[in-house]
Amino acid sequence: MKKIVPGLLTAALLLGGLESCNNKLNVQPVSTIDSATAFNNSSDVLAGLVGCYAGLQSTNLYGGYLQFMTDLLADNGDESFVGTFTQPQEAQRKTLLITNTQVSATWLSAYDVINRTNNVLANLGKLDTPAQQASVEGEAKFIRSLMYFDLVRAFGKAWNDGTPTSNLGVPLVLTPTLSVADAQQVPRNTVAEVYAQIITDLTTAEAKLTTGGSLNAFSATRYACAGLLARVYLQQNNYAAAAAAANRALASSSFGLNTFYGENFGYSTTNVATATVPINTSANTREDIFTIQITAQSGSNQLNTFYARNRRADVTVQPQFLGLFETGDTRASLLTTPTASVPAYTRKYDAQYGNIKLMRVDEMLLTRAEANFRAGGTPVGATPLADVNAVRTRAGLQPLASVTLAQILKERRIELAFEGFRLGDLKRNQESTTDPLSNATIPWNSPRLVFPIPFRELNVNPNLKQNEGY
Repeated sequence: MKKIVPGLLTAALLLGGLESCNNKLNVQPVSTIDSATAFNNSSDVLAGLVGCYAGLQSTNLYGGYLQFMTDLLADNGDESFVGTFTQPQEAQRKTLLITNTQVSATWLSAYDVINRTNNVLANLGKLDTPAQQASVEGEAKFIRSLMYFDLVRAFGKAWNDGTPTSNLGVPLVLTPTLSVADAQQVPRNTVAEVYAQIITDLTTAEAKLTTGGSLNAFSATRYACAGLLARVYLQQNNYAAAAAAANRALASSSFGLNTFYGENFGYSTTNVATATVPINTSANTREDIFTIQITAQSGSNQLNTFYARNRRADVTVQPQFLGLFETGDTRASLLTTPTASVPAYTRKYDAQYGNIKLMRVDEMLLTRAEANFRAGGTPVGATPLADVNAVRTRAGLQPLASVTLAQILKERRIELAFEGFRLGDLKRNQESTTDPLSNATIPWNSPRLVFPIPFRELNVNPNLKQNEGY
């Protein structure tokens, strides 16, 4: 009879049991997909592109915080944050902390979207046709450019503030980040390098989408690429290029101004004065060039949460802004009427699930007007006077006989108010703002008007340098 050693038998049984347990415990997660199998075919890549668009809906990006926080940071008396959240209070007071969670969340969400686009771009070869490859490449590069443009403007100095070839912007990450180690070692590129990459991507995207893409406000088109290029060139004070790009953005006969300004925000001509909420909370219009789609099931409109008088009503419109309107300006109907005890509010975001109109025809008309005016010479597309009068006439105002730069900028300030344009416009026009507590003047190039690099990012990435003043 063979002798069985109890200790060895126990060990053998334990080892066998451990192997069985390991097999049971080694379960593939059902909520994520391994990078090795995520992009196997054309359908996977197209699904990845949809994920890029979904990322833009984030509360931390165009779902609200990006526009909301930058507008508050720039504000010099047009609006006032009266809520209790400390993060927006810091923005309005121009005293952002490196631990501001909304600033940190914007950084994280933006780089998440950038990584999604990089994964799509790395797998273009798996698409079925060259036409598909061109279209998907163009759309992904548009989204990546959109993210980098708003990141570099928020976290870096303005293009016209010092030397962009030495001023630090944000890290350029152009390939998929597959490990934590990859992400930890990325330094900040210069402002000039980031702008150069944006222009390269958008130029490529506009060319790729000449035959690809579809003309709708949901997906990026060549017109949206041209419109974003117009923004970039305007920020660089490259006025001739900005005018040309804005003109290309307006080139489709499918685009045009809505009859009534309120249609951009879900109102009709007949219901804006009496409706509690807009009658149409989702549909795009002929004025939309690129829109963030929001539904009850997808996306978030935090602009509704903060601005709408029937939600938190955290942002009030101040008399300074109300005083900009001429008598008869129908755009004023998108503001509530203040009383002795109740301030005014904007009605742009009354629809809880209203789409966020990120790029419209009116912006491009005013961009073309300003750029043509500043560039001088023969105007591209239309005269500055004609473009400004198109916007004014739609607002129920008399057309001007002649136009000045101040009038163009005033129309832009009214037309695009509370939509995230104020900080970029303030800096490129070198306008000062005001400390709401001390009433002291804050110059346009103050470090207080630049987002800090988030504290958590500095902790995990030793190659990142903090902005001046933090």
